[in-house]
Amino acid sequence: MSDTRAILQLARELLTRSDPSTAGLWPRAAALLTRQALEEAVDDYWRSRQLPLDSLPTQAQLVCMRMMTADASLPARVHEAWGALSRACHHHPYELSPTAAELATWIEVVEEFGDRQGPAA
Repeated sequence: MSDTRAILQLARELLTRSDPSTAGLWPRAAALLTRQALEEAVDDYWRSRQLPLDSLPTQAQLVCMRMMTADASLPARVHEAWGALSRACHHHPYELSPTAAELATWIEVVEEFGDRQGPAA
C-alpha cells in the first residue's frame, strides 16, 4: 500500500503547486496518478483475498467488488471515482479538465479505500 500512498502524494502535490508552465497539464497528470493508485489498490485488494481477479480489466474487478461486498457504498464510490478519473485522463477539446476540488475528492476516495481494505475477512 505504500506505493499507492506515494502515488497519491504526488497527485496531491500537483493540486497545490501553482506553476504557470504546467497550467492545463496538472489536472490530467493528477488524474492519471490517482487512477494508477486506485488500480493498484484494487489489485492489492484481490491479491490480499487470494482471488486471481487482478488480471481482469479494472471495470470487471470493480463490478465484482460491488457484488461481493455486503456494504457496497465504498466500492460504489470507488467505481464512480474510477469512471470519472478515466474520463479525465482523456483529452477532449470540448471538455474541461477536472477541478482541483474534484481531484481532491477522488484522491480521498482512493485513500479511504486503501485504508479500509485491510486483510481479507
